[in-house]
Amino acid sequence: MEWTSLFLKMKNKKVFVLGSGEVGLRRAKRFFDAGSEVIIAGTILPKELKGIRLKQVDIKNNVSYDLLNELKELVDWSDLVVVASENHELNEEISLMAENKLLNRADLPQKGNIIVPTKFSIDSIEISIYTGGKSPIIAKELKKRISKAITHIDILQIELQDYSRNILKEKKLNQKERKEILLEIFNDDKIKKLIEEENLEEAKKYVLMKIGF
Repeated sequence: MEWTSLFLKMKNKKVFVLGSGEVGLRRAKRFFDAGSEVIIAGTILPKELKGIRLKQVDIKNNVSYDLLNELKELVDWSDLVVVASENHELNEEISLMAENKLLNRADLPQKGNIIVPTKFSIDSIEISIYTGGKSPIIAKELKKRISKAITHIDILQIELQDYSRNILKEKKLNQKERKEILLEIFNDDKIKKLIEEENLEEAKKYVLMKIGF
């Protein structure tokens, strides 16, 4: 597989979204929530979309030369271009303009260089699911199953592991030494009992004593 999953820091990045349908709006909101500056262009736009700049354009019919130039300015302005209109000819034109940009094609994901997978967050955990474009329905079903599998106990374990890692870094231990101690903490029966009782503060105190800090 020539693709690999990554997390992109999108704060203060410029995102142009072509298409104001369900997918275009969803992706515009997603990047805006990540701190991006977003402009969305479409034939029908929502009356209010707080924070996201809206550009009314007729992209359903034949596209004029002037409109293409207008859209090219938005492509040049952006760091990431999202193509999500129903005008396949226009999608191709904008994609060609964005050949040196980060490009997400909602219509033909494999023709872009960025894929936006289904994602969800549980506290500090973020999980993305991608089926290679074969089945968005199954991706949503898997999202439901994984969401049920992650418990509050898992969240507390993450918090304790993060707390422990920071302490170990202060002790200037190398990565291998830190990993061994973190595994020992994770497998410690007393810590497991404290976490199951949701007593995170006592678990932290026990970790301090165990590490000898």
